Order: sequence, then structure tokens, then C-alpha cells
Amino acid sequence: MKKVGLFFGSFNPIHIGHLILANYILENSDMDELWFVVSPQNPFKEKKSLLKDHNRLDMVQLAVQNYPKMRASNVEFSLPKPSYTIDTLTYLQEKFPDHSFALIMGEDNLDGLKKWKNAETLIKNYQIIVYPRVFEGDTSASLSDQKFRNHENISLIKAPIIEISATEIREMIKLGKNVRPMLPPEVFEYLDGSSFYK
Repeated sequence: MKKVGLFFGSFNPIHIGHLILANYILENSDMDELWFVVSPQNPFKEKKSLLKDHNRLDMVQLAVQNYPKMRASNVEFSLPKPSYTIDTLTYLQEKFPDHSFALIMGEDNLDGLKKWKNAETLIKNYQIIVYPRVFEGDTSASLSDQKFRNHENISLIKAPIIEISATEIREMIKLGKNVRPMLPPEVFEYLDGSSFYK
């Protein structure tokens, strides 16, 4: 049984924080692979700053090409929109019956998890790996649902907190600032020769 961690995101763009975290999880867990699942644009939300699906997928593929245990996944591109995590997991489980999938999410998503579609099924059937995030403002909410946090399938890991955000990177590119240190070199080259985010 191959164990695969699924890291969902818009990766707009993927940056070194994503790679540091992915590498940490691979080196400190029993995961065989980690897949970056690129979320498609929600048809109901027109986001001007969101690059086209295939551009974001290209960047993830470039970023992970030298990491044999990391993959870019476009699985959600062909699924009904908006995509719900449980539906994606069900689809992947059917397509790869010899894989077991785990969900990777930031601590800031944990408290909203109970509002997700079929949250109970999700938590019962899948391992959830939670990495720390810096909380803005009120932290009491983050401690609200202890029973939920203490579920046997939810594990909080002590990954390094990398305070780099894709929003900040897009803003810097727009202002003509140097973002080279924040991006994998291949992604920097890809963006540097384009008008993306400008």
C-alpha cells in the first residue's frame, strides 16, 4: 500500500514555503509520496489575481521536478466544480485502490473542518496531517474544539512555520520587487519572462 499525502491549494504561485513544508512532512512521516493538488478556479468566484489552471499546474510541475517523492496533480480539473475534498478523495481512492491517502492542511483550516461536506466521513476514513500556521487575531477559536483536535486520525506536526504568502509574492511582483529568494528557481524563471501578476 503506497501512502500518499495530498496537499491541496491554488499554488498561485507555488513558493519555497510549500516545498519546505512538503519536504518536512515526507522526511518526518511514513508518507511515500506527496501530491500537490492544484485547485481549479471556482467558476462562481471570478478572481482576477488567479492564474489559469494550467499555468499554476506548470509551475508546480517545474517546482517538484527535482523531488522524486513529490508530484503535481490536476485531478480536480476534471471533477465537478466547485470541488469538495471528500469527492476528490473518493475519486482518487477508486482510481488508485492500492494507495492510501492522507490529507495535509494548515492549522487554520482545522476549526472550520466540521463545516466541510461529509466532515465526519472524512475524519473517520482518512488520516489528517495538520501543520502549524501563525494565527491572526483571536487564538481562542483555535483551541475551541479539543475533542475534534484529539481525534485519532488527526495529527498535529511540528513543521517549521514559514511566513511567506503567495499573496505577498503577487503584490511584490506587481510592484516590480525582487521575489527570486522566495520561489523555486524554475518558477522564478517561468514568471520572470512573463507578464503574470503584473
